[in-house]
Amino acid sequence: MDRHGFLRQLHRVYKPRTYLEIGVNDGRSLALSRVPSVAVDPAFKVVTDLSCDVHLVRATSDDFFARKDPLIHLRNGRNPFRALARRDPVNLLGGDPKLELSFIDGMHLFEFALRDFMNVEKHSRWSSVIVLDDMLPRDIDEAARDRHTKFWAGDVYKVATVLRRYRPDLLVLDIDTEPTGVVAIFGADPGNTVLDQEYEKIIEEYVVPDPQDVPDEILVRKNAVRPEALLGGAFWPALNRARNLRRPRTAFAPLRRQIEAAVR
Repeated sequence: MDRHGFLRQLHRVYKPRTYLEIGVNDGRSLALSRVPSVAVDPAFKVVTDLSCDVHLVRATSDDFFARKDPLIHLRNGRNPFRALARRDPVNLLGGDPKLELSFIDGMHLFEFALRDFMNVEKHSRWSSVIVLDDMLPRDIDEAARDRHTKFWAGDVYKVATVLRRYRPDLLVLDIDTEPTGVVAIFGADPGNTVLDQEYEKIIEEYVVPDPQDVPDEILVRKNAVRPEALLGGAFWPALNRARNLRRPRTAFAPLRRQIEAAVR
């Protein structure tokens, strides 16, 4: 299964009501969305028909998230949250949507991808799903910071390493998609400040010149799970209900066990 096939099925099983994409390129992944969306890329060249209410932002992701209200489109556009809030003023959605599904496929350098995750998490909930692309390079050349191959993952694979080290509260899953793998992250906590506090230390340790020392378990995808196993998990209805009802973060622990059981 390639990344677009994975994303297509993820939209189907998770049924997000909002979508963010960093790194639009020609729009093939954005075309999979059917919900209010925000898509960010400093040089997008969309050649694919889009079927969603979308705010296309021609900017770097850093500049986008530096805006006073970067997700204003999801509040003011044609989105279901406004209608729900009008019909039911005490609805737990409250007319203030967060990012439910995010796909990060921006600059293929570790520090950019890490900042993208940090910014996305601040606008997410624990029940959100965050996907990072190009996380399983197949050789040292694909993992180089200085691109010299047709397929280029860069050193963004380090983001998963950092999250597992500094954020064990997150569930970080390597997914065996073609060509260069993705990582799915569950359990976002917008109030967690560990990465902000440790950012300079992390950058100093992990941003190093080529060649990159890519762990063998990444190159051979030792811990990667089959996308079909995750997508076919029995936990999705429970996660969707928890998201829709805005259940507290304490609901994540049992769901985490269900997700881990699905991909074991």
